[in-house]
Amino acid sequence: MNNKRMRKLSVWMTAICLLSLCCNDLFAQTADADTTIYPVAEETPRFPACEKLDTTIEFKNQCAQQQLLAFMNRNIFYPLEARQNGNEGTVVLSFVVEKDGGISNPKILRDIGGGCGVEALRIVQLMIDGELKWVPGKIKGKPVRTLFNLPVRFKLTEAPPFALIGRDTVWTTFDEPLSFEGGDEALTKFLGEQMDYPASGNDSCLIGVVDLQLLIDRQANVRILNITDYNDLGFEFWNEAVEVATSSSGKWKPAVYQGNKVPSAYEVSMSFVPESAGCKAKVEEYSKAVLLVNEGSDLFNKGEKDAGIAKMSEGIALFPRDANFLAVRGQAYMEMNKFPEACADLSLVKSLASVDWYDSLLPVICR
Repeated sequence: MNNKRMRKLSVWMTAICLLSLCCNDLFAQTADADTTIYPVAEETPRFPACEKLDTTIEFKNQCAQQQLLAFMNRNIFYPLEARQNGNEGTVVLSFVVEKDGGISNPKILRDIGGGCGVEALRIVQLMIDGELKWVPGKIKGKPVRTLFNLPVRFKLTEAPPFALIGRDTVWTTFDEPLSFEGGDEALTKFLGEQMDYPASGNDSCLIGVVDLQLLIDRQANVRILNITDYNDLGFEFWNEAVEVATSSSGKWKPAVYQGNKVPSAYEVSMSFVPESAGCKAKVEEYSKAVLLVNEGSDLFNKGEKDAGIAKMSEGIALFPRDANFLAVRGQAYMEMNKFPEACADLSLVKSLASVDWYDSLLPVICR
């Protein structure tokens, strides 16, 4: 073979080698650039707690599942609403374990209500905020983006018969519940007769609701635990609501637990409606808004979720800064996993009514 032919062959061999290297690199880049989310991987993702063990993958998977369960149990709280409503069962979450072990796109697939779904989601958010790195799923030995479903079990256990609200011990379990003398109708009548609409509100036709959480002690005295103004009515309205509520002292039958009278809580809502003739149109419009939001809530609870949201939104359009209306729709959005919409509504509720109910939820739903 002459030198020219050998040089030509050498050039071809070099070109083939370069092409091979280039293709190998291209294939590697293609694999690395794979953004597919795989529902199943040959090697499933696992919680990063057992990787130092010198054992089989199967044993590491079992160990990781146990450690994940322990992590959830250490950090999760049973929501009070769920306890009070008797909600128990399994919440199912899903999230993506990325190639680097990070977690993204957490969602609630199945909820049992009472705030359990959001509480479970909060624990996943703890992993994200703490930049916890899982062992990623693998296919043919290469890390891939993998979908991971996480069931979270909520099981009611016997809770103490009381709760601490600030410095007050408030019984939540009783043999005989707290009641107003004459019943709920008598209470509604009493509050209506005692309440006077502040005259200053007639100038701007202020209308809305103030909620009070009352503590009724063993002697039937009434104190205020909390006050929520959904419509920014102001101090004069708060003061009127407090005076009316506390004037009911002595008219209650305290709760009884194991033969003893115990302090317990009761929530009342007071509606303030302007009395001026010039406010008649606004009162009618507000009544229409209340009706629409209530109709929407009923539809939603019957399973007609989109129709329910639409009806609520009609009412909210009439009074877009009513925190009570917004709270109803925000919680409905949350049940639908529409977290951006829930975030917008509940963030506005917090701003308007100065409530702290959603403080633990907003970081989760406002990602």
